[in-house]
Amino acid sequence: MKKERFKAIPASYLVLIKDGKVLMQKRFNTGYEDGKYSLPAGHVDAGENFTQCVIREIKEEITIDLDVKDLKAVHMMHRNSGEGEIGNRIDVFFTADKWQGEIKNNEPHKCDDLSWFELDNLPENTISYIKQAIDCIKNKIFYSERGWQKN
Repeated sequence: MKKERFKAIPASYLVLIKDGKVLMQKRFNTGYEDGKYSLPAGHVDAGENFTQCVIREIKEEITIDLDVKDLKAVHMMHRNSGEGEIGNRIDVFFTADKWQGEIKNNEPHKCDDLSWFELDNLPENTISYIKQAIDCIKNKIFYSERGWQKN
């Protein structure tokens, strides 16, 4: 009998930083952490890698084009969101120094604010694991974990 392997949900995030500010979006009408700030992001689709995912999702969400050569993976988080079998998450956070096009909210049905915030003064209503990731990125910590019970 073939043993079924453990599964994790992968996602890619973009941490756009310009003049000491980070671009964040406020979740709206999604059913998850609505009313809180996050980063432009999305789940990796079947047959897609983290880089392809962030390029696709960013085009869909904020209309800019990213080139793979301008992307840099700056943080990876393995987290347990507490959602049972679907709670095991692997998040990869990218930065980009360059992009093509104008940033705009292309999903107003899921995001009711898209704004730049000081890196050292994030909104109070920022999702907690996003705060952790941004703090790690500022401190050049490449890997972190969240939500796991300590032994």
